[in-house]
Amino acid sequence: MVTTTEQRGLSRSSRRKWLLGGLAGAGMVGLAGLAYRAFPSFWRQYFDELGRPIAAAPRRPTPERWPATGLHAAWLGHATVLLKVDGFWVLTDPIFSKRAGIHLGVTTLGVKRLVEPALPLPRLPVPDLVLLSHAHMDHMDTPTLRRLENPRTAVVLARHTSDLVRPHRFGAVHELGWGEQVRVGPALVRAFPVNHWGARYRTDRHRGYNGYAVEIGRWRLIFGGDTGDTHHFRELRGSRPFHLAIMPIGAYNPWRRRHCTPEEAWRMTNEAGAERILPVHHQTFVLSREPIMEPIQRLLEAAGREQERVAARQIGDELHVA
Repeated sequence: MVTTTEQRGLSRSSRRKWLLGGLAGAGMVGLAGLAYRAFPSFWRQYFDELGRPIAAAPRRPTPERWPATGLHAAWLGHATVLLKVDGFWVLTDPIFSKRAGIHLGVTTLGVKRLVEPALPLPRLPVPDLVLLSHAHMDHMDTPTLRRLENPRTAVVLARHTSDLVRPHRFGAVHELGWGEQVRVGPALVRAFPVNHWGARYRTDRHRGYNGYAVEIGRWRLIFGGDTGDTHHFRELRGSRPFHLAIMPIGAYNPWRRRHCTPEEAWRMTNEAGAERILPVHHQTFVLSREPIMEPIQRLLEAAGREQERVAARQIGDELHVA
């Protein structure tokens, strides 16, 4: 029998061998050893995170108290934002799982959350619309999408990604390519190009990836999804401003070609003519090398005297515009 003390003393190497051996023995990952040699940094992070607890969200939004008129938003973590726009519920890139990665039944091979979602799924209102920017596993989490299946919910996603959801379980599923649009209830959703990529694995490079411009009544919103620096936000600017731009600000070191810096996110927000920025894609998963709090600190420095335009700084922060 292994005692508690002995269990705590098991080496990291032993834990690795136990998990990889178990996966291989189960027939799920027959080349587990090869996978470890091919992606050592991923496996080091995976095993380092095994015993780390997930912290509680610093703030808890209360969407049940939001009025039926106006623009209301809460950052739930990573790129997941809950919006209520004149009574219409929108959810962006929902991920409520403990890890983002490849789901293998009882376990998930992927990065572990630092902070739990600001709202648990049972407290989430049924969304009228789910926006999915692309198929990367930290943006299109299939276990979360399974739990969100509802005939009252419509899904808008990128080209060649609807095979990753079960369309018959939702009210409607719409694939959009760049420049295409669809109306879902009061929402007019238009897809636009961003600077990213769409492959979920290495070989499915045919998958699309989108940003979205959304109009709901008088309200105009941008969901940038995931993007590097690009001129395409400048092309969104029109005679009327956007009230809010949901923009990624993390994972730029060393992935800057496809993930914008906070300064670039601020500039693109201004180029699009958006009044406020709700920064996402930071503080939730370790996806890159920059310190966890660096993206929001750099964004606030870029905003300078206009920091009141930054709509969220901590997971769980809310925005209310009448």
